[in-house]
Amino acid sequence: MLNRRTLLTGTAGFAVIGLALGRAAAASLTGIEKASMRGSINATELGVQPGTFDDQSKAFAKLLRDANDRNIPVFLPAGTYVVSNLSLPSRLRLSGVPGATRIVYGGDGHLFMAEQADHIELSGLVFDGANRSMGDYAQGLLDLRRVGHLVVDNCQITGSGKNGLALEHAAGRIERSDISGAADAGIYSVEAAGLAITGNTVSDCANGGILVHRWQAAEDGTMVTGNRVERIGARSGGTGQNGNGINAFRAGNVIISGNVVSDCAFSAIRANSSSNLQISGNTCSRSGETAVYSEFAFEGAVIGNNIVDGAANGISIVNFNEGGRMGVCSGNIVRNLSTSGPYTADPPGFGVGIAVEADTIASNNVVENAPLYGMSIGWGPYLRNVVATGNIIRKAGTGIVVSVVEGAGTAVISDNVIDGALNGAVIGQRWAEPATADLTQSSSSGFAHLTVERNRVS
Repeated sequence: MLNRRTLLTGTAGFAVIGLALGRAAAASLTGIEKASMRGSINATELGVQPGTFDDQSKAFAKLLRDANDRNIPVFLPAGTYVVSNLSLPSRLRLSGVPGATRIVYGGDGHLFMAEQADHIELSGLVFDGANRSMGDYAQGLLDLRRVGHLVVDNCQITGSGKNGLALEHAAGRIERSDISGAADAGIYSVEAAGLAITGNTVSDCANGGILVHRWQAAEDGTMVTGNRVERIGARSGGTGQNGNGINAFRAGNVIISGNVVSDCAFSAIRANSSSNLQISGNTCSRSGETAVYSEFAFEGAVIGNNIVDGAANGISIVNFNEGGRMGVCSGNIVRNLSTSGPYTADPPGFGVGIAVEADTIASNNVVENAPLYGMSIGWGPYLRNVVATGNIIRKAGTGIVVSVVEGAGTAVISDNVIDGALNGAVIGQRWAEPATADLTQSSSSGFAHLTVERNRVS
């Protein structure tokens, strides 16, 4: 008998069967056909063919213009496309088969360049610079300027003759991508406007890993999180301009967290004149110079819960002489430092675990194997309002050194555990030279600006 219940049951059964058949049919479609179902342009239908050795720049440019005019995405099938000197339109959504769709730079200028674009989205593509030289005007293999909304996702960028990815006035996100073999930096961003650089691998670049810069000191707000940065050189030399895994310059309100950074010629993470900075939860291994650095004209730096294993210096929050002040250095592990660095160091030399100077608290850190000083507080008269408390310093040349030069400001050194310091637990210094006996051995430091109390020495 046919009633309402049996009718509904039968209809549901046909629906399930139809859905299953639809899924099976979709699963059997090629990548191009699936892209077509999503409304993408099939690049091959407009004369762009993978796997040919001919330069396809002209056909590729027409394809991009057509996609912009129709405001629809473009799908590139697997294969190699040799192109040069492409100017991206205002709206572009270009995708391919991850690891298999290769866009190779043919030379004589640039690969991709954008200027004043609304929306650019690149996903599942390999961009290969083939180590070819680029025009003087080009900043990177992908040179994207004034982009209102940018997405680079699940791409590979390799073999650039300059920066891998060069951004100017960009907002959006760079994520899940591999950038390697750049002759300059892997990712270079200047004057960002809300940028997230997340979950990428940046490796084997000649001068820098991830750079977040501004032309003038101002709020930037870039988040650099969860990236892996390794094997970064300093081919262009200098004393810190190059060779850094992650570098912020004049960029305020930047967050650098949860990154794994190793084998950088200078710093794993270096911030210059960057205020309201957070560097947290990073693992920094085998840095050639200072592993984590906040320097020069900054106000506000929180450096917490990082691991530094292997460096010339561990963590520095310094340059009060240039206005650098206001910091928190807490919960870090710093170990296995060296007295050797990439250049001849100014006094006092390399081998310092943690250095701080002004309006800063250094607490609850563990420093081990710092051959020069476990902790350095102030430099000459450049010392003001520093508290060092609750730290463990083990196996250091000197446990803690503190400036006793005329004009040095307040410092409190209390409740620290100092174990195995060869040249004393707490020593007052005049610049790089010891000026006191061990200050933990007397009830008073003898200096009005300095309090040393309740430290345990063994």
